Amino acid sequence: MQDFNFGGFNTFMVVLVVIFVAILVFAIGRGIYVWNKNNHSAKLTVEARVVTKRMNVSGMSGGHAGSTAGMRMGSSARTRYFATFELEKGTRLELEVNDYEYGMLAEGDQGKLTFQGTRYLGFERE
Repeated sequence: MQDFNFGGFNTFMVVLVVIFVAILVFAIGRGIYVWNKNNHSAKLTVEARVVTKRMNVSGMSGGHAGSTAGMRMGSSARTRYFATFELEKGTRLELEVNDYEYGMLAEGDQGKLTFQGTRYLGFERE
């Protein structure tokens, strides 16, 4: 089987670059789609109860827990915070919240949830 050469790059490298670019374009397009959809959604304020909270830590750190090597090398970990709300008719909605809001929310809190599409705008306790 002949290996084609594209200006010094073999076929495998070209395929890898094309796949990487396709994934990047898809991720950017999806982000723009969600942002636009949220912007065109109505801002709603509804009665809700905080059902649960969770964190999602992703990325890599520079060393093992407890080692000083990790502190020297730094960390690229990212923590995302989520809260699940139960709305008036039993519907559940999970929204990403910032770290401050995550700390202020407690499971069982009752109040008014304000959101726009999948964008969390606030929660006011009763």
